[in-house]
Order: sequence, then structure tokens, then C-alpha cells
Amino acid sequence: MFTDENTASSKAPRAKEESPPQSTRSSTHIEVTLFFPQGYPSPLLTKLTAPESPEDNPDGIGIEGAIRFLGDIQVELDEVACLAIAELLQCPSMGEFTREGFLNDESCDTIEKMTTHAANLRARIPLEPALFRRVYRFTFPLCLVQGQRNLQFEIAAEQWKLLFTPGKGGIQWTTQTSPWLNWWIEFLEGRGKRPVNKDLWQQVEVFMRKTQEDEAFGWWSVDGAWPGALDDFVAWVKEKRGKGGEDMEVE
Repeated sequence: MFTDENTASSKAPRAKEESPPQSTRSSTHIEVTLFFPQGYPSPLLTKLTAPESPEDNPDGIGIEGAIRFLGDIQVELDEVACLAIAELLQCPSMGEFTREGFLNDESCDTIEKMTTHAANLRARIPLEPALFRRVYRFTFPLCLVQGQRNLQFEIAAEQWKLLFTPGKGGIQWTTQTSPWLNWWIEFLEGRGKRPVNKDLWQQVEVFMRKTQEDEAFGWWSVDGAWPGALDDFVAWVKEKRGKGGEDMEVE
């Protein structure tokens, strides 16, 4: 059970957020099913054969097959586009693809289409807040250790570093005078590297957008329905700024 830093405070109710539009799905017999030992025959990805699917999961792609597939569509394992592909195909866990995911999206019926779609996602993610939010939020269940409800701090920190820096397709979480991402990680490390629950994970992205709009906290209210950890982070930042710390200058 976590203390209030990982739970929403009992303040004013949080405004209901609009859900991003769902992509249109269609069920078709697609070429990519050669990944699987049973099902629709196909010439696509002939390098991948039945052994790529674990024996106890004939409708899944093993780790080696997943890595090979991502390489074929020119997606690196350590970029945000990889998370976007996982969201598109609704992967049940990191590095695991299922037959259903491919069958439910018509953009996945050839390697050429998938490569083009991956490049399109890569370009759109930093520019489209709704798409970024969808990928960001899917990252939480994707990275959960089996049987756990909260993200281990180390996993959450690595994903924040990926998603909130532009080098691998994320968004830069710094402003003119505030290195927000570095401060956020530093703050949580000082709090004991506690696991991150779903509500905190989701609200960090909302908080990130707010700090980009106004780094002086003109939007902040003590009565806002933020997780306790973010309340404490705001106080921590204000104290840090009050001390005129050397970290205030951002290149």
C-alpha cells in the first residue's frame, strides 16, 4: 500500500479527459501470419518460421521473432516508435506480439505497409499530443512485471527518459530555466525510488504539458486533484528555485 505521493489527493474532482479517437479496425487474413505455426499461409517474412513462436503460445511471436520483425520494419528497440508499434498491435507485454494484433489492423498486412506506417508514427508522435498520450499511457501496462500493479521505479525512470527526450522520438521536457525531467528523476530518487502506480504515471504526462505552457506554475493550485507525489514535487521545485541552485540554467 502506498502513501499519498502515489495516489490522487482528495481535492476537487479531476476534469474528465477526452479519450483519443480509436483507430478503425478490420479483420482480414494477412500475410504477416507466417510468424505463427498455424494459420494463414503467406510468403511474407519467410525468414520467420514456426519455431519463432513459443510452443506454449502458438499465437505469439517469440523474442527473437519480434526483434527480427522490428528490424524488418526499420524500428529500433530503444525508440518511442517501438512503443507506438506495440500500442498499435496491442502487445500484451514488452517484446511479445500476438496473431490477433496483426489481424485487427489493416495497416499490418505487408512489411512495406508496416515500414511506412512506422515512419509515419515516428514523425507524428512528437507533434500530436493525442497520439503521444495514447502511446505514453500504453507504456504503463506494457512494461509491468507480470503479477504486479505498479511499475518498478527503475523501469519507469528509463521510460520517462525515453519518452521525455527528443533523441529517440520523444518530447523534450525542459524549459528555459528548468530541467524538468532531471529534476523529476532526482526528486523521486530522493524519495526512495518508490514504485509508480497508474494514476501517477498518467498524470506526469499531463503535468509535463502544463509545465511547458507555464514553467512558473501560474496554473497550479493547492486544491487541484493531483497525485501527492506531484504536489510534493512542486514544493520541492519551488524550494530549489528559491535557493538559486546551479541547476536552474538550462542549455
